[in-house]
Amino acid sequence: MATNIQLIIKGMSCASCANRIEKALNSVAGVTQANVNFATETANIQGDMLFSELQKAVSSAGYEIETTEKSFKVIGMTCSSCAGRVEKSLLNVPGVISANVNLATEHVNLVLASSVSDESLQLAVANAGYELLIKDKAFKAEHQKIEPSFFKKDKWPVVGAVTLTIPLVMPMIGMLFGADWMLPAFWQWLLATPVQFYFGARFYKAGWHALKARTGNMDLLVSIGTSAAYGLSLYTWLSFEGHHGAPHLYFESSAAVLTLVLLGKYLEKRAKKRTTDALQALENLKPTSATVWRDNQWQAISAAELKKDDLVKVLPGERIPSDGIISKGTSHVDEALISGESIPLYKGSGDKVTGGAVNLDGVLEFKASAVGAESTLAKIISLVEQAQGAKAPVQAMVDKISSVFVPVVLIIALVTFLVWGVIFNDWTQGILHGVAVLVIACPCALGLATPAAIMAGTGTAARHGILVKDAIALEQATKINYVVFDKTGTLTEGKPELMQITPLQGTEENTLTLAYALSQNSEHPLSKAVVNYAENNQFKLEDVSAFLVVAGKGVKAKIGEQEILLGSGNWMQELGLTLPTELISIQGASVSWLAKKSNDNVELIGLFCFADKAKPEAKNAIEKLQRAGVKVAMLTGDSKASAQYIAKQLKLDDVQAEVLPQGKAKAIAEYQQQGYKVAMVGDGINDAPALASADLGIAMATGTEVAVSAAAITLMRGNPELVSSSLKLANATYRNIQQNLFWAFAFNTIGIPLAALGFLNPVIASAAMACSSIFVVTNALRLQRMSL
Repeated sequence: MATNIQLIIKGMSCASCANRIEKALNSVAGVTQANVNFATETANIQGDMLFSELQKAVSSAGYEIETTEKSFKVIGMTCSSCAGRVEKSLLNVPGVISANVNLATEHVNLVLASSVSDESLQLAVANAGYELLIKDKAFKAEHQKIEPSFFKKDKWPVVGAVTLTIPLVMPMIGMLFGADWMLPAFWQWLLATPVQFYFGARFYKAGWHALKARTGNMDLLVSIGTSAAYGLSLYTWLSFEGHHGAPHLYFESSAAVLTLVLLGKYLEKRAKKRTTDALQALENLKPTSATVWRDNQWQAISAAELKKDDLVKVLPGERIPSDGIISKGTSHVDEALISGESIPLYKGSGDKVTGGAVNLDGVLEFKASAVGAESTLAKIISLVEQAQGAKAPVQAMVDKISSVFVPVVLIIALVTFLVWGVIFNDWTQGILHGVAVLVIACPCALGLATPAAIMAGTGTAARHGILVKDAIALEQATKINYVVFDKTGTLTEGKPELMQITPLQGTEENTLTLAYALSQNSEHPLSKAVVNYAENNQFKLEDVSAFLVVAGKGVKAKIGEQEILLGSGNWMQELGLTLPTELISIQGASVSWLAKKSNDNVELIGLFCFADKAKPEAKNAIEKLQRAGVKVAMLTGDSKASAQYIAKQLKLDDVQAEVLPQGKAKAIAEYQQQGYKVAMVGDGINDAPALASADLGIAMATGTEVAVSAAAITLMRGNPELVSSSLKLANATYRNIQQNLFWAFAFNTIGIPLAALGFLNPVIASAAMACSSIFVVTNALRLQRMSL
């Protein structure tokens, strides 16, 4: 079918670019016409073509199609077959690049060409028999209405069906005690009919949509099975010609099956909701109001109206409405739900505060530094949503099985019916056993096995201050057998103190003044230690020019007409200097050397020794990993003496010192070549290449954004013990997925043959089917009780 699609193209800088893209698009099979407009940076395409081919064509021309990511809630899905059908319907919409449906959250995550409208997505999902919710203002207003709990959409059908079904199943209970409580046929029909066609209408509706889409789902199985039992009962009753006794009817079977399935889905939905508790807890941290200084007075405004650089006041007991830096006041701040840090932190002037944290006992005034989507809390929520919506690699196998599951079950049920009718000449039992096959088959448990565990696992991780980027990161974490740490700020406090100043020319005061001038523009921890020492001792700050960071080596600048260098011993040796290391008096110190350069002549003028303590938790963190059979190494750009001093304290398996940033990535590759699966833990810009090249990158959020963006797992606290907690939780989550898949397959592979052979009646079969889904979700919820 011919379609029209508009794409936004990134990277066009001239009319010839547009011509090149247009030529590439017109060469795609199925494209009848493609016009590219350089002024609007758009491409209008007509034809019957695959979007992936358009992407390849634009990419081959050296450009990129602008895309956007969206997430929507989908109403009406009951099993993995439904999820697959929604994905398929959305992928057929021109401009949809990828569609990922999560049955547990009932959401679909889409990557789209920017021109795709929400309405076209909604229509595609509606044609598949489901509803895609677009969250506009009208939607929010409608869904904020408070309903009486009894008449809530999910509870009312269960209550009504149970009320009508109890009188039908009571005679079965009475038979156990020798009592005859059987209702007349008319009353059985009167009670069963509303259950079948009113409370069970959802199964007919969803099953019909599945048939129209030439596929199957749980609803189709239930509606066919219960209709067969209901129809058999109706036929037997109306055709009964006896004058004594009553015909054997199965109205109680059809009603009980529907009621148990309704009850099971209701309990399953409640259990699924608990898997998102961690995400909901984070959402609840979002403050709704803020007090800001505007128009020469303090004003109460909506938190959504906050702007960067606003001056904000927070009273005791209030939530901090955005990230910021304190300008006035002191207080203790509770960040437990954000970072997992259980002890309130003391904050004062110059300290950072995080939006969503609770101000406990003082009045704070701070300057907003990040608001809205840029705030730490918003980014955490986004990461957790991304991880919970992602599919684990094992889910691909489950999706393939689910796509053929319902047709296979329908065939088995038909064969069961024919075998019992033709071979055993018992068509009534054939119908009942066929119904049992249909209702015990449960694609729901298969669809929930993986996402329920991932949601519970990533939610638990978030509650402990561990943010997982996606399900692939969880799987990679289960394979790790070598963890490599950066030193400064990761295993050590990252707050080195200047312990020794030794001038080699001139006075100590002049030596420190020069180092202070060079260090003021550097973010390196050693530079910060020089600045802190100089400021505490009220040294004069000299102006510098031509300041330059030499990656992995140090800094240089001009002070007056003199070029001054401050950096590592390796750098000084590269410049041809001999280092008087005998002057170093601090054991295990990190050393920086100060030199001046005139023409091609370089002279040493001083040395600085720094001491950085290992974090209190570092030793225990290393021991935990080693007890789990994981080897631990440290990579650092610091001196060998400093590295060996820390390595000896922590009993590391390996240590590499004086490593440049690109050397860290190379060291990771060497460990990988030895057959290890390597995790890199770091916090600085210089760690980014190693984090990206490792099998698993773990960044501490106390470091730079570059490091965090390169990592698959982010630790919200600078506690190295969270590394072993991350690996422990990943292993527990994947064990949980395996358990869920085992039980989901076991329910079906054992239950279906038993039902076909006549060992399970429809009522017991439907109860087993409901239990399978509830069991899978409840098993996943065990992850929420894990102690890390």
